[in-house]
Amino acid sequence: MNRRAEEIIIPLEGIASDHCALIIEKAIAKINGVLAHRVESNNHRAVIQVSDQEKLSEVISTIRDLGYGVPTIKKTYPVLEMSCAACAGSVENTLKTTLGVIDAKVNYANEKVSLEFIPEINFSEKLKAKVQSAGYDLLIEEHTNSGQTVENIHQKKLKRLKIQTIWALVFSTPVVAIGMFFMNMPYANELMWLFSSPVVLWLGRDFFIHAWKQAKLKSTNMDTLVALSTGTAYSFSVFNTAFPQFWEDKGLHAHVYFEAATVIIAFILLGKLLEEKAKSKTSNSIKKLIGLQPKTVTIIEENGRQVNVPIARLKVGDSILVKPGEKIAVDGSVLKGESYVDESMLTGEPLAVQKQALDKVYAGTINQKGSFEFTAEKVAGDTLLAQIIKMVQDAQGSKTPVQKLVDKIANIFVPTVIVIAVASFLLWNLIGGENAFTQGVLAMVTVLVIACPCALGLATPTAIMVGVGRGAEKGILIKDAESLELAKKINTIILDKTGTITEGKPKVVNEWWIATNPEAKHILSSIENQSEHPLAEAIASHFPQEETIQVSHFESITGKGVRATYKGQKYHIGNRQLLEDLQISIDQEAFVKAEKWSQESKTVVWFADTSSVIAVLAISDQIKPSSHSAIIQLQQSGIEVHMLTGDQESTAKAVAKEMGITHFKAGVLPEQKANYIRQLQAQGKIVGMVGDGINDSSALALADVSIAMGRGSDIAIDVAKMTIISSSLSKLPEAIRLSKETVRTIKQNLFWAFIYNLIGIPIAAGILYPINGFLLDPMLAGGAMAMSSVSVVINSLRLKYRA
Repeated sequence: MNRRAEEIIIPLEGIASDHCALIIEKAIAKINGVLAHRVESNNHRAVIQVSDQEKLSEVISTIRDLGYGVPTIKKTYPVLEMSCAACAGSVENTLKTTLGVIDAKVNYANEKVSLEFIPEINFSEKLKAKVQSAGYDLLIEEHTNSGQTVENIHQKKLKRLKIQTIWALVFSTPVVAIGMFFMNMPYANELMWLFSSPVVLWLGRDFFIHAWKQAKLKSTNMDTLVALSTGTAYSFSVFNTAFPQFWEDKGLHAHVYFEAATVIIAFILLGKLLEEKAKSKTSNSIKKLIGLQPKTVTIIEENGRQVNVPIARLKVGDSILVKPGEKIAVDGSVLKGESYVDESMLTGEPLAVQKQALDKVYAGTINQKGSFEFTAEKVAGDTLLAQIIKMVQDAQGSKTPVQKLVDKIANIFVPTVIVIAVASFLLWNLIGGENAFTQGVLAMVTVLVIACPCALGLATPTAIMVGVGRGAEKGILIKDAESLELAKKINTIILDKTGTITEGKPKVVNEWWIATNPEAKHILSSIENQSEHPLAEAIASHFPQEETIQVSHFESITGKGVRATYKGQKYHIGNRQLLEDLQISIDQEAFVKAEKWSQESKTVVWFADTSSVIAVLAISDQIKPSSHSAIIQLQQSGIEVHMLTGDQESTAKAVAKEMGITHFKAGVLPEQKANYIRQLQAQGKIVGMVGDGINDSSALALADVSIAMGRGSDIAIDVAKMTIISSSLSKLPEAIRLSKETVRTIKQNLFWAFIYNLIGIPIAAGILYPINGFLLDPMLAGGAMAMSSVSVVINSLRLKYRA
C-alpha cells in the first residue's frame, strides 16, 4: 500500500461473504482519488487511502448506495473563542480536513458544530486538538465537570464582556471630550494617549491576540479588521504625539486619532455584548423545553412507600406518582387514577387531555387537578421530550442552501476588505492632495472598521434558530433548515385520508344482517381477530362479547379482503370487488343500504359465504374537527390539495366532497402513492406529502417536503422532514406560514447585511469626498459596524411574534 497517505478504517455493516467485499472493492476502485483500498469481510471493514479528505464522503456514499451500511457517529459540540462568521468558516474547514470526519457544519449563531465522523477511540480529543491548532476550542462535554457547562461558560463570557464594555466606555469618554472640544488645551495629546492606552492595549487585547493567532495560520477574521484598524489609528497617533516635528518640518499638522481607536473598540465591545444577549434569546425555545422536565420525582416502591428521587435514578418499569400541578418526568402509561393533562408544550393544543388507565403520558406535560400513577416506559434520552429537544437542536444547527453560499462569501470577505482598505490608502496618497497621507490612513482605518462579516454570518442562522424554536413551541417539529426554507414553495399538498384527514380510529357504526345463523357473528369476529387490517380491528372490537371459535385456512387477499374456512365452509370478508370476483350474489336491500352508507363517506364491508351475502357493515372513521378549516386555508393560500387513500372509491368521493377536495384517488397502494408524487413533480410542482402510516413512508421519502402526523408510525416520523405532534391538520397552514415568515426574515437580514457593506465600505473609503467633501469618521463607522449585527439578530427575534 502507498504509505504517503494515512490509512482510514471504515466499519461496514451487511457484509455476508467475500462476494460482498468484492462488490464494494470494485466500486471503490472506480473513485478518482482513492490511492489504495482493501475490504476485509472477516473484520467487517474497509481500509482506504485517499488523496484528500473530501474523497472519504464519496467513498461512504458509494458503499451506502450499494446497500451496505457504514455506521457513523453524529455529535454536536460547542465551539469556543469564535468572534465572527469568518471564524465559523475557519473552524468548519479545519474539521472537514480532519481525517475521519465525513461532514462538519458550524453555526455561528448558536456557536456549535454538528459533526459526522467514523467511530474511533479518542476521536473527540483529536478533533479538539485540531480546532485548538486553528486558534479556537471545542467543549467536549463528556470530559468537563458539572460546573463547566456551556451555559456557565456563556454567562462568564457575558460578564467579562460587560466589564470590558463599561470600562472601555468610561476611558473613551474623556478621550472623545478632549478630541472634540479641548484639543488646544495643554498636553491634550498626552492625556488622550494616557486614557486610550488601557482601552486599546488591555480591554481590546483579545482582538489583537486572536488576530495574531489567525495571522500565524495565514488566515483572517473580524478580529483582524479590528486589530488592523485600531492598531493603525493608535500607532499613528502615538507616533504623532511622540514625534510631532516629523510632520511640522514638512509644514503639516500632526493629527492624532486616539478617540477613533478607543471609541471603535468601545462600540464594538458594546455591539458584541448586545449581540451575545440577543443571540441567547434565539435559543430560548430550547431552554424552555429543557426546563419542562422536573429535577425530582416521587416513585412508589413495592412496599407502597413513596420516595422522592432525582430524575437521573429513574429506570424503565418504575411506578411514579404524579400529584396535581406537577410536571410529568418521563414517558409512560397510566396505571391507576385519572386526571387531565396539559400537553400544550408538546402539541401546541391549548385544551387539556383526559388521562385514565392505559393512556400514554409524556415527559414535560403538566398534570392538572387529579392524581395518578403511571409506569415509566421511556427514560432519559428516549423520551419524546428528549427527542424533540435533540431534533430542534439539530435543526437549529443545520444550514439552508443560501447559508452555504453566504459562508463562501464570508470566507473571502475579510481578505477582500483588507485589499480594499490598502487600495484606499494608496489611492489617497496618489490623488489626495495636501493631507493625502493622514486622510489615506483615516480612510483605511474606516474601511477596516465599517466592514462587518458578522451581519452576513448571523443573517440566516439566527432566523433559522428562531423559526425552528417557534415551530417547536407550536407543536411543529422541523428536522432541518432546508425543509423549513422549501416549505414556502409548496404549491401542491397530498393528504393521506386515514389518520391524516380522519381520526384513524375506524368504528362500526351500522350493521345489517341477512342470515339469522347465530354462529355468523362468532365466525365474523374470529376471522377478523386474525387480520391486522385497521378495519378488521374495528369489527373485532365491535363484537367483544362474541365467543371466539377456531377457523382455518386464513388468507389475506391484497386490496380486497380476507377469507377463512369454518367446518368446511369458506367465508369471505371484504369489499364489493371481492364479491364480484367470486360471483357472489348481492341482496337488493343490502345493495341499497351499502350505497346509502357509501354516500355518507362510510366504508362498507361485506360478509359472505361462497354463494350469498350474510351481512353488510358500515365503518366510519370520523373526520378530525380541524381538517376542513385547514384544507380551506391551504386552498385560499393558492395550494392545490390532493387526497390519496387505499379506501374504496365511494368513501373517498364522499370525504373529498365534504372536504372540498377536487383532486383525489381511491384504492391506492403504497407504491402508487410514490408514483403519483413523481407525476406531479414531473409537471414542475413542489409537492408536500402529509401522512401517518408505514404505507406512507415511501411517498414521504419522495416528496419535496414530507410531513408526518405525530401520533402515527415511528417509520413515517423518521422519514419525514417535519412532524406535527398533535396530528391536527390546523398546524399544516401554520407550518407553511412559519416557513414563509422565516424565509422573509432571512431575505431581509441578507439584504440589509449586503446593502450595509456595499454602501458603507465605499463611503468609508472616501467615495463621497470629491463630490461633497464628506469623509466618514472612524468612530461613526465603529458604531455602525457594531449595530449592524445587532439589528440582524433583533430582526430575527421579531419572527417570534410574526409567525
